[in-house]
Amino acid sequence: MKHHVPLTISSLLSILLFSLHWADEVARGFEPGTISAVGGLLILGVWLCATLVFADRRAGLVLVLLGAILASGVPVLHMTGRGLIGGRIAANSNGALFWVWTNIALGANGMLSLVLSVRALWSLKRSPARRVS
Repeated sequence: MKHHVPLTISSLLSILLFSLHWADEVARGFEPGTISAVGGLLILGVWLCATLVFADRRAGLVLVLLGAILASGVPVLHMTGRGLIGGRIAANSNGALFWVWTNIALGANGMLSLVLSVRALWSLKRSPARRVS
């Protein structure tokens, strides 16, 4: 198996889970679905580009690492204060399971992406420099 394949799959899954989680929050009215969301779209676009186009370069791996840190931090941010259930989401509300599951899955997959991107960056550091003839 190629070295970057698990990282690419994990990063793409994090992007999918992040966008599903964000869409659920917009649908519930927690986040505005206005033009102010362009920043989030820009983040997702850069993360997607880094994953698919620049994953073999150091800059792309650093961007994937930053995306993994963000993905890992989403459930942590939601767990501060009142926690996942009982704060903004009522335990018996429609879609509460999906909202909580995307938080947990995003955090776990973000941690996997974090480990894989650090490993990929470490292997770039240890590989011999390419010689240009």
